[in-house]
Amino acid sequence: MSGSDLLFMPASQAAALIRKRKLSSVDYVEAVLAAIDRAQPKLNCFVTVMRDEALRDARLADEAVANGEAIGPLHGVPVHIKDLIDVKGVKTTHGSAIYADNIASKDDILTTRLRQAGAVIVAKTTTPEFGVKGMTDGPSFGITRNPWNLGRTAGGSSGGAAAAVAAGLAPLGLGTDGAGSIRGPAACCGLVGLKATLGAVPADTSRDAFGNNVYAGPLSRTVTDAAIMHAVLTGPSPRDPWSQTGEDRRALSPTLVSGDLSAIRIGYVERTANPRVSADVLKNTKACLDAWDAMGADIEEVTDAIDWIEMDGRILYQANFAVFCAQFLPRWQNQMDPVTLAFMERGAKFSVADFRNAQFARTALFRQIQTLFERYDFLVMPTNTRSALPVEFDAANDEVEVDGVKSGITRLGWNSYQYPFNLTGHPALALPSGFASDGLPTSVQIVGKWGAETDVLRLGGLLEQARPWTHLKPPAL
Repeated sequence: MSGSDLLFMPASQAAALIRKRKLSSVDYVEAVLAAIDRAQPKLNCFVTVMRDEALRDARLADEAVANGEAIGPLHGVPVHIKDLIDVKGVKTTHGSAIYADNIASKDDILTTRLRQAGAVIVAKTTTPEFGVKGMTDGPSFGITRNPWNLGRTAGGSSGGAAAAVAAGLAPLGLGTDGAGSIRGPAACCGLVGLKATLGAVPADTSRDAFGNNVYAGPLSRTVTDAAIMHAVLTGPSPRDPWSQTGEDRRALSPTLVSGDLSAIRIGYVERTANPRVSADVLKNTKACLDAWDAMGADIEEVTDAIDWIEMDGRILYQANFAVFCAQFLPRWQNQMDPVTLAFMERGAKFSVADFRNAQFARTALFRQIQTLFERYDFLVMPTNTRSALPVEFDAANDEVEVDGVKSGITRLGWNSYQYPFNLTGHPALALPSGFASDGLPTSVQIVGKWGAETDVLRLGGLLEQARPWTHLKPPAL
């Protein structure tokens, strides 16, 4: 098997080969580490590479197979973890100089679950400071670049994970998503990215457990890999109240068992809070809809007047950072990301009434989306309005250009399709939809009913079969 074949092999296939003793985890991890050495100077997608620990765990994985021990679904497979999530004995910097020397004292529950599934953790991936923006750069580590075009962003805030998976530097990355931070990077880098239902994957370290809008989930090249990793991560935790329902969230709807979608209703949302969407994205999104239509799905454009609460969402997001980060200003202000500081400044101007009204608006949006799901099984829309932005784009102040027209800041002009479902809690899956005229990937987003991740993944899997993308690779680095 060639080096490229190994690096771009799906995690599901690699795990099967390791289980059958046709692939050594050590050989696999060594190949990934060598590829990281080659790509990291250009992509800058890792904060820490756990070389010694990864090789140790890979040897143990091979020994477990040789000894006939019980093994998990990701046994011996290399994965990396975003630098907002703790790995014991390794730095969790949160993308900030403030935490440059912060060594985690224990594994996060999601790290633990990945280890229990047999995964070999090879690295921590970059994130903007506290995951604050939709691009991955910052004064403490520099710029993370897109492997499809080094002059473009990998998205954010899970841009390091997305760049790494797209470049073949492990088949799976664990990201987080507070306003699109898994789906946006997936869109930029031509990947699959899943934000699950609120509570399906526990968020043990959330500062506001009851008002949480931050989710963890997979970035992968295939829908199957995303589904496997999601299944590993799910389940209740005593520290997350939303995870306590005990509901089996993985049952597949009978209407999706085959490739016949004649019982499925899809609502197509062309725009949310964004004033426009690029012609390339529209063309590719409609090609995806055509693929589902050919399978029998009933597709209808959503014409309901939905208030997508862009300003209320902005209030909730920026006010949270203003309060949380205020403690750091006396000592660290000069070393913080200017975008963090700009969001804090804006957030500090909102009143308590503004914040409470925004919380009420969040509830109203949830109910509007629930009403749509009385008619539709899925909502489908673009993931971003256009392809990846230039790396020099100022996420705090610049306006996004869509087909040459200035269309507002990122929340309006670029990733407006993402944040609403952080607020409503519905599962949302980003999938490759094709390429724009600039050669960068575009993406389509599937939104499902609460708890319907398996249905969402199934619909995505059918698209993957109809419009294959896993054979496509970014230019050699």
